[in-house]
Amino acid sequence: MDKAKTARIIGCGSYLPEKILDNKKLESMVETSDEWIVSRTGISERRMANAEEHTSTMGISAAKKAIAQAKIDPLDIDLIIVATCTPDYLFPSTGAIIQREVGAKNAAAFDLQAACTGYLFALSIAKGYIESGNYKNILIVASEKISSIVDYKDRNTCILFGDGASASVISDEGKGLEIRNVSLGTDGNHANLLILPGGGSRIPSTEESVKSKKHYLKMEGREVFKHAVRIMESAAKQCLGRVGVSEEEISWLVPHQANIRIITAIAKRFGLPIEKVYRTVHKYGNTSASGVAIALEELLQEKNVAKNDNILLVAFGSGLTWGASLLTQN
Repeated sequence: MDKAKTARIIGCGSYLPEKILDNKKLESMVETSDEWIVSRTGISERRMANAEEHTSTMGISAAKKAIAQAKIDPLDIDLIIVATCTPDYLFPSTGAIIQREVGAKNAAAFDLQAACTGYLFALSIAKGYIESGNYKNILIVASEKISSIVDYKDRNTCILFGDGASASVISDEGKGLEIRNVSLGTDGNHANLLILPGGGSRIPSTEESVKSKKHYLKMEGREVFKHAVRIMESAAKQCLGRVGVSEEEISWLVPHQANIRIITAIAKRFGLPIEKVYRTVHKYGNTSASGVAIALEELLQEKNVAKNDNILLVAFGSGLTWGASLLTQN
C-alpha cells in the first residue's frame, strides 16, 4: 500500500510595494486623524502599488521567492491557484499570467475569489489535490491591488486597505509546515455587507456606473465587525477539534490583518498573550487575501518557530466567507 500523502508548505514568499501611505498623508485627503485611525484600527501606514505594479506582477515577485525557497524547478509545478478579488482582468485569469512569467509551463492555472479568506480557500484546495495524489507541487499566490477599488474620499474604507502579495509552494515532499486541517464557511445572507457593486454582469461598466461610484468597494463596517470575531472563533475551534488539538497547544495565532480590535478580541477568546499573536496590520493595513500569508511568512522569518509548533491561521471576508487552518512545523 502506498504511503499516505501529507500536504505541507515547503516555501513562502511575499511582495510589498515600496510606496507608503501613512496616516499623516490621509489627514490631507479626508477628514480624519492619525490618532483616530490608530485608536480604532491599529493601522499607522499601508503599502500602495504604483501604476506599473499590478496584481499579477506583485504575485510573480512573491511566487519567485516561494519557488526559490522551496528549491524546486518551476517546470515541476503542476498547478497554480491565485486567490484575488482584484485580478488584472476578468479574463484571462491572473493565474495564466503568473504561470507564463514564472516559467511553470507544465502547470494548470486558475483564479479563485473568496475575498480576504482567499488564501485559506486556496490552501484547502491544494491540500485536497496533493493528498489525493492528483498533483505533487502546487503554487498558491494571494495577491491584491485593493487601492484600485478604494474610494479615497470615503474615510470609512480608505484608511483600512493596502496592497501586497504572498505565495506558498505546497508539496507532499520535503520539510515545512504540515497542513493539518482547513475549515471553511460561507453565509451568503450577508453578502451585501462588503461588496464591489460594479464591473460584473449585473452592473456592467458604463459612464453612469462610473459617475455613481459603483466601481469602489462598499462596506458596512460595524456589521462586518459584529460577525467577524464570533465567526472566526467558531471556525478556529472547529479546525482544532477536527485534529484533536487543544487551545492551550496553539504556539502562534496568525489572524487576518483587518483591525487591531478584532485581532485583540480573538486573542482574548483563546486566552493567548498578545506576544503569541503575529501582527502586521500596523504597517500594511488590510491586504485582503494576501494578508494572512504575508504575516505567516514574516512570522517564519522573524520568530523561532520550533519543530512541532502549532500555528493557527484564521480569516474572514466578503461573502461572507471565513476559514481557519492548523499548521504544524515538522
